[in-house]
Amino acid sequence: MAKIQPISSSPCSTSFSGEQEGRQAYTVWMKSLLFNGNGCAVYGPDGVVAFRVDNYGCRGGREALLMDREGNALIRIRRKGFGTFTRWEVCRCAQDGGEEEATPWFTVRRAEKGGAAVAMNGGAGTCYRVDGSCARKPAYRVRGVDGSVVAEVVRKQTAAGVELGEDVLTLTVAPEADHLLVLGLVVVRGLINRSL
Repeated sequence: MAKIQPISSSPCSTSFSGEQEGRQAYTVWMKSLLFNGNGCAVYGPDGVVAFRVDNYGCRGGREALLMDREGNALIRIRRKGFGTFTRWEVCRCAQDGGEEEATPWFTVRRAEKGGAAVAMNGGAGTCYRVDGSCARKPAYRVRGVDGSVVAEVVRKQTAAGVELGEDVLTLTVAPEADHLLVLGLVVVRGLINRSL
């Protein structure tokens, strides 16, 4: 598997309130590991591929799979509807690699000002919100019900402060957040902006 060099500390400040401890940082490279594929690779803090995403079709396709490093499908993301009524349904896949759950885990719809609203299955209304989801800017935040930032995506910087390409991002996740849900939102954001 591919490996990248982890960066011990980043000079950029984050907007999370509270302590730095317990947060996990991933490196998201918005390129597929497959030749001629569409997707992205997510590297853990150790520099090894932790997750990968492929849609096995055209860019901005109707379906994508988030897999672990062994290739086992964890969640399936499907685009439903057209135009204004477009939504993305995210379903968990069975642990043994079998069929996915019948009901969606959560649903994502576009919101005003370029953001996205996330509704959990069986929940009342919007649970999470993605702010700053403009296609021209790679930086955005995921906010919880109370408005607190649970995850943040920014362009990756080296220890010397040099920004890497627009397709190399740092995803920082708060310790109380569901990492798989946040990764699913990053993939949906890529599908919304056709960067996958």
